[in-house]
Amino acid sequence: MLTAAQIMTTELITLSPETDIAQAARVLLDNGINGAPVVDDQGRLVGILCQSDLVVQQKRIPMPTVFTLLDSYVSLTSTKQWEKQIRKISALTVAEAMTPDPVTITGQTPLDDIAGLMVDNNLHTLPVVDDDRLVGIIGKEDVLRTLLGSPKAH
Repeated sequence: MLTAAQIMTTELITLSPETDIAQAARVLLDNGINGAPVVDDQGRLVGILCQSDLVVQQKRIPMPTVFTLLDSYVSLTSTKQWEKQIRKISALTVAEAMTPDPVTITGQTPLDDIAGLMVDNNLHTLPVVDDDRLVGIIGKEDVLRTLLGSPKAH
């Protein structure tokens, strides 16, 4: 069974939490990638930024759904969820738009577990870590390449 270490990409394109949103979008588009890991100054993984995190900025600000009960307003929308959406829509830096604490795998994670994580959690990109340090990344393309019997040579 193939493992993450055998199919991961090790030439990494990373972002900093301080990176401007427009610059981050350019990095993703110029490199033809769906997402990029976000690392701090010590190389520790702190989040992941995907195209979907940037697309949300084009969304209208959602108004919370409320109804009146005994002269009180009752929200049908979680205030926490609403605030999270507002932060992403108005993000200026990667830190404000990224998904913090992303799902990660290790180099020993088997291919079937990787595929399961991607499908079950609707993930397109999985960072590969070793002691909180980013060592690689696996995208859906890396998994699909195994169907053709041609894992990347590193």
